[in-house]
Amino acid sequence: MRFVTYNLRYDSQPDGISVAQSIAQIPDQLQEQPYLELRGEQPWSKRRLLVVQQVLSEGIVLAGFQEALVRQVKDLAELFGDDWAWVGVGRNDGKQASEFSPIFYKKSELSLMSYDTFWLSKTPFEPSRYPGAGSYRLCTVAQFLMADRKREFTVFNTHLDDQSEEQRQVGVSLILHRARYEAIKTGWPVFLLGDLNSPAEGEDTGAYRIVTGAEDPLPINETFTTEYSIPSDQMKGFKMLDLRGETPPEKVSSNFATFTGFTKPGDAAEWKRIDFIFGGDTRGWSAEGYKVVSALADDGTLASDHRPVFADILI
Repeated sequence: MRFVTYNLRYDSQPDGISVAQSIAQIPDQLQEQPYLELRGEQPWSKRRLLVVQQVLSEGIVLAGFQEALVRQVKDLAELFGDDWAWVGVGRNDGKQASEFSPIFYKKSELSLMSYDTFWLSKTPFEPSRYPGAGSYRLCTVAQFLMADRKREFTVFNTHLDDQSEEQRQVGVSLILHRARYEAIKTGWPVFLLGDLNSPAEGEDTGAYRIVTGAEDPLPINETFTTEYSIPSDQMKGFKMLDLRGETPPEKVSSNFATFTGFTKPGDAAEWKRIDFIFGGDTRGWSAEGYKVVSALADDGTLASDHRPVFADILI
């Protein structure tokens, strides 16, 4: 089955144009259009069709999105169609305020067993912001049953802070604890999707290093560790594995960067890899393919300032 993680870039230029209006504005598909005519960030109303075409054409069964405002979530639900459902909440109030990190899933392939949300802060059971962080940050958790009614897995989807390194490290420490708990409780694989705002190399790598076991997690909220209590002798040293490194190299795309910004073609000054798909080191899964797909269309439209990351996973 194929997963995708995709930071959509929030709708910073709302224009009130409906999905139906965007579809009506599609030019004649047999007529050649100007190439690379557009530059910079385009409104969501111009980007959303490209986003959906990119992910649905890849045959996905599950998508973890980041930075989606409620109107963007609703647009995606409309364009994905009736065979899809989603879970998630707005990060500022646990309802609809500010950005979602929603999980979309194909109902003919997956059945939702449970889902919840926790905040990546000192008070994870209520909408809250970590001291010094630029924004409220959360993690969406969903447990699924596969179509054969036998196999299960749990998915975490998140977007860590872009300003606070401490928040990023505490955030992944919370996620890692909960992922270990779910792996022990269910006995099935766990996966983490999202934008960590933390590369694997260079500066600000702390979150990546913690989630992959290269550094120890930071102390986290005691109420959280009590709610998700773990026997100390079970799955010691639990960590997540970066699927790019777990996939046979001949099945990994040559594209590396996942953040490109809204830069002009040929300008790679801001490019970096900060969007990931991880699997728990308890396994029960294998990575069969991995690719990063360009967000650039012929007319110059960038679907997002991030690229979608796809992984083929066998359970």
